[in-house]
Amino acid sequence: MDQLRTRFAPSPTGYLHVGGLRSALYSYLYAKKNNGKFILRIEDTDQGRYVEGAVEIIYRTLRDTGILWDEGPDVGGDYGPYIQSERKNEYLYYAKKLVESGHAYYCFCTEERLANLPDVNGARRYDKHCLHLSREEAERRIAAGEKYVIRQNMPAEGSTTYRDVVYGDITIENSELEDQILIKSDGMPTYNFANVIDDHLMNINCVMRGIEYLSSTPKYNLLYDAFGWERPTYIHMPPIMKDAQHKLSKRNGDASYEDLIKKGYLKDAIINYIALLGWSPKDDSEKMSFEELKQKFDVAGINKSPSIFDPMKLAWLNSLYIKEMPPEDFAEYAAPWLDNCYLKNFNKQLVCKLIQSRIETFAEIEDKLRFLAEFDKIDAELYVNQKQKADAALAKEILPSVIQKLSNVTEWTNQSLFDALVGLSAELNCKKGAVLWVARIALTGLAVTPGGASEIAELLGKQETLRRLDLSNKMLKS
Repeated sequence: MDQLRTRFAPSPTGYLHVGGLRSALYSYLYAKKNNGKFILRIEDTDQGRYVEGAVEIIYRTLRDTGILWDEGPDVGGDYGPYIQSERKNEYLYYAKKLVESGHAYYCFCTEERLANLPDVNGARRYDKHCLHLSREEAERRIAAGEKYVIRQNMPAEGSTTYRDVVYGDITIENSELEDQILIKSDGMPTYNFANVIDDHLMNINCVMRGIEYLSSTPKYNLLYDAFGWERPTYIHMPPIMKDAQHKLSKRNGDASYEDLIKKGYLKDAIINYIALLGWSPKDDSEKMSFEELKQKFDVAGINKSPSIFDPMKLAWLNSLYIKEMPPEDFAEYAAPWLDNCYLKNFNKQLVCKLIQSRIETFAEIEDKLRFLAEFDKIDAELYVNQKQKADAALAKEILPSVIQKLSNVTEWTNQSLFDALVGLSAELNCKKGAVLWVARIALTGLAVTPGGASEIAELLGKQETLRRLDLSNKMLKS
């Protein structure tokens, strides 16, 4: 077999969708696992949907995630140009060769005529109206300036079969294939034509893409056959679903890679999770570094069944990566979230120490620690903890002692504060957990907080800690 050559060929129509990123990732991993080449090609023939800046988003996303291409628009290669709009003349050349061989024809049908074709099950199917125009008439009408397209001449009988690595043998009846447009009236190729020409001319011998192209591939194979070219290996991937009924889609506004980054997910966690959307390694491991993905990826692990994008699973995986970050790396990454809210007024080192092991995404930091800036009335029921045998009555009894004990602490550190509260529990002949529970509720007014009473007191500082405890004590007496 020749050297494996895979490609990722996105359209610059907006942000890079999760499904597109998965196609790039799988194509890259498969190439690297087999010492092959990974090629980036920009398919910009649909000028009406072109979005300014979208190409830069593609470059930026792939570079940031480590999916680096061996050949492409900005790095060059032996098979360029790697931008479709710069290859326009090639497509017309090959389309005309198909016309000469009878595998395509010129079509002059107006939009009005096409709109009046019979509607069959919600779709208007082209009726080969222009197929039998003589070459002389077609050339005369072209010379006269009539608008035209070039259509593929599909066989009306028989069937077309090909083998997909994931889904096995796929057979489509030729009668179901419409004479698709190859060259549009503006001279630009359609995606369905350009991708075949480019894949062949760039020696792409393995095409990995979404399942939505499974039924279109027979059209492409008929083009390969018409030219006498060897078909590539096909590997179609299962759809990524938003839920059981809805497909994850860029058109539906579903998250892109950069959206997920802004929401506080780490790139390593995102790539790790996207890899699992339709594939699983032989050892069923879930948390894998990028290098481990390169080692473990095998197309035999690609599933046939749809995958559901589960934000909770992604968040869980992200939390594992967060916990493993060196404290200095965590603090650096968390800085934008800390600096853009009230937390910039607190000791950042202590904030990071408190929160690192207790968040799933960086975007949670502000809300999880909001109690540091907001303190209001406390519901007395929060003091109730049956396991620790605590309630509002106990809080009313011991809070003055807590205040007194902490006011005497000179070294305001988590350990000193914890030791002081534990020591107080012994003095009061009270459960350690009860004292710590009452102190935490009195400091925060919340049933659940990241960190215990001593950690929170350290972060609040002595003055604010005593102020809150005194206020909570007064609330219990009122």
